[in-house]
Amino acid sequence: MKTVDNYNFSGKRALIRVDFNVPLNEKFEITDDNRLKAAMPTIKKILADGGSVVLMSHLGRPKQGPEDKFSLRHVVPYLTEKLKIDVQFAGDCIGEEAAEKSAALKPGDVLVLENLRFYKEETKGDVDFARKLSVHGDVWVNDAFGTAHRAHASTAVIARFFEDKVCGYVIEAELVNAEKVLKSGERPLTAIMGGAKISDKILIIENLMDKVDNLIIGGGMAFTFFRAQGGNIGKSLCQEENLDLALKLMEKAKAKGVNLLMPADTLAADSFDNNAQTEVADTMNIRDDYQGLDIGPKSIESFREVIVKSKTILWNGPMGVFEFENFAGGTNAIAAAVVEATKEGAFSLIGGGDSAAAVNILGYGDQVSYISTGGGALLEYMEGKVLPGVAALEE
Repeated sequence: MKTVDNYNFSGKRALIRVDFNVPLNEKFEITDDNRLKAAMPTIKKILADGGSVVLMSHLGRPKQGPEDKFSLRHVVPYLTEKLKIDVQFAGDCIGEEAAEKSAALKPGDVLVLENLRFYKEETKGDVDFARKLSVHGDVWVNDAFGTAHRAHASTAVIARFFEDKVCGYVIEAELVNAEKVLKSGERPLTAIMGGAKISDKILIIENLMDKVDNLIIGGGMAFTFFRAQGGNIGKSLCQEENLDLALKLMEKAKAKGVNLLMPADTLAADSFDNNAQTEVADTMNIRDDYQGLDIGPKSIESFREVIVKSKTILWNGPMGVFEFENFAGGTNAIAAAVVEATKEGAFSLIGGGDSAAAVNILGYGDQVSYISTGGGALLEYMEGKVLPGVAALEE
């Protein structure tokens, strides 16, 4: 696989698939620029080599063609400011006007194409659409890890139209850091799995069983395990269809000598509301009209003890309903424990999505080893699946 560092972009037009799917407020201002910041080193290396750059991405989930709220023109001022050049914009990603603009680029120029998903052909992996996109570059660079698990036109199919295919710094870093957990992680290795549904994490939990020393399970999905063991979980989230699976996972952990930790107590509430009445309850004995919305103090302490002694940590998914301030305590405490372990020399990989958001909101972003930019893509890679966007670079 060619990487940005072992390719000379001098005199080349680099067509880069970036992940600029960033949140915008009602004034179309960027509220979280992490994905934009992540793409900067790849762009700057190409420009420093004497190449020009064409950027393509999706933004949001447009349903019926072009909509201004999903236009990538909203990221152009940010790029102009950060790159200190006048970044150009094409009002379409294919067609004559876009092709003319990309053909006229000189070394040092940057052009942003309009949202790829204004065309349904993008997500369908349409070959002709990929061919039309390919006219914008001499070399294709994939640096969008967040969509690497999708076989879309711009993320995988387009590779067949290029001799030179290059892996950007974002994807390279994601793969290197994932491998640190999967293949070369120092012991003890601890995986922390949270989130709402056990069904979303089955495959990763099964794959990690062969690799981890400790597996911590929190969040809503823990209640399926308690219900499976005959516990009274009140109105807590539960996937009844996965009760047998939960018991099998527990048996598998025991057979493989994995230390499986689940919450001993929960912060239970009488409604799904930040201002609900609360009480700390035993996770196996929650009142019928209450539901567990966060891990309790005993759980926080037992999880923390294991985390701070770990040398390699993977965290994916919150411990509770952390978007409610009163039920964010467990997630915040786990984040603090991961930071503490990292300061003591542990390697910590934070899976994208809610875990990444929690770490960044708390201001811990620069105090962990690596924060993934792709939640779904990282999960699939950790499950052992081939990512189409990565495979396309290896062909």
